[in-house]
This record gives sequence, structure tokens and C-alpha cells, in this order.
Amino acid sequence: MSQIYQTTASVSGARTGTATLSDDDKSYNMVAPGTKQEGNNPEQFFAMGYAACFDGALGLVKKSADKSFDSRTEVTIELNKEGDSNFFLTGAIHVVASNGDITEDELLSLVEKTHTVCPYSKAVQGNIDMKLSASVE
Repeated sequence: MSQIYQTTASVSGARTGTATLSDDDKSYNMVAPGTKQEGNNPEQFFAMGYAACFDGALGLVKKSADKSFDSRTEVTIELNKEGDSNFFLTGAIHVVASNGDITEDELLSLVEKTHTVCPYSKAVQGNIDMKLSASVE
């Protein structure tokens, strides 16, 4: 194994605090989901990171399948609560293909393959229920 990248996030004040990264000079204002305050919540950052990672992994999968198309990956992350203290995440990955010769069935097959190789998908496997879908524009 060879490490490609490492970063460390530091948060003080939990969901209403401040977040920083070890390799970035910016400071991020954290807010609780659903509030109208200015800032971001952890679920938003998770969804963005997952979408970027998945779209990158899809690039490798479509190249190995000799397919060429533009893609947009949308990741939805939901924060759920069951009972008084059982919080958990669920989500969905939707890939939209354009400017290529691919059917929705072929695209969905590539999305399913990508879900087996994407590092984020591997990390959440068995922990977060992720629904997969695809469409062609």
C-alpha cells in the first residue's frame, strides 16, 4: 500500500462551531442542518466529497469499459433519527450521462461497478444504505 494523500480536519464547537483543515488556510463555519444560518453542515461536506470521489472513480470504470461520455454525479445524504438518540445516515447516488453513446441500462451497470471500487463507497459499505440510479440526457 502507498498513501496518496492525507488531511486532518479539526472542529471545535461541534455542529455550530468552526472547522479547519491541516492543509488549508480557510476556516469553515459549521451550522446545524436545516438552520438558516450562514455556513455548512457535515452532511454537505460528506456529500460533496463522496460525489467528487465517485465521479472520479466512474472515470476509471468507463475508461476500462471503453465508454466515453460526460458525467455529473449527484450524491444525496440524509440525516435520520429513530427514537430519541439513534441518528444514522442514508443516501443516494445518481449519475447523469451526456454527450456520449450509452443507454441508461449500460450506465447503471457502470454505476454499480463504480460503487464497488469508489473509496467512499467502500468506506460506507454495510454502514450507510446507498441507493443507485442513472439517467442519460
